[in-house]
Amino acid sequence: MAETATTAASDAAESVFIKELIKQWRAQDTHGTWDNKKDLDLLKPYIVDKEARKQIPIIGDPDPEILWRIELFFNAVALSIERATGVMVQPMIKMSHEGFGRQVLIAGRLIVVNKQLRDVHRFGFETLEKLAQEGTKYVDAGVEMVEKFPDVARY
Repeated sequence: MAETATTAASDAAESVFIKELIKQWRAQDTHGTWDNKKDLDLLKPYIVDKEARKQIPIIGDPDPEILWRIELFFNAVALSIERATGVMVQPMIKMSHEGFGRQVLIAGRLIVVNKQLRDVHRFGFETLEKLAQEGTKYVDAGVEMVEKFPDVARY
């Protein structure tokens, strides 16, 4: 069982989305503070298991660090779509102070990803595999939209 979990984590770490998310984190480290940190250690704030989630209040305002993590997550999605399609993708987020809002990724005049955000103070995933799956799901959906409407995306 432990070997299966290790294999799944290894597969997740090799996903295109996880590699892009790590690049996003590394790009934020302008002073070399995280140079000695392992890549997957940078992603630990995204992992919120059931016990940790129980400790987070049901109602709460998001702090700037959580908003920053969400921004990096969707930046990685946008860049992964961009690399796969060759079309520039721009993320845009509108968030209330209570943690409700919308994240859209736009290619040309096309919205390639449209995500309603709720309770962002609890943003996270149970495992690295779930993080990789969710990010890859958005990337695949975005690539599919660009391929379906190339003229609108390249406008």
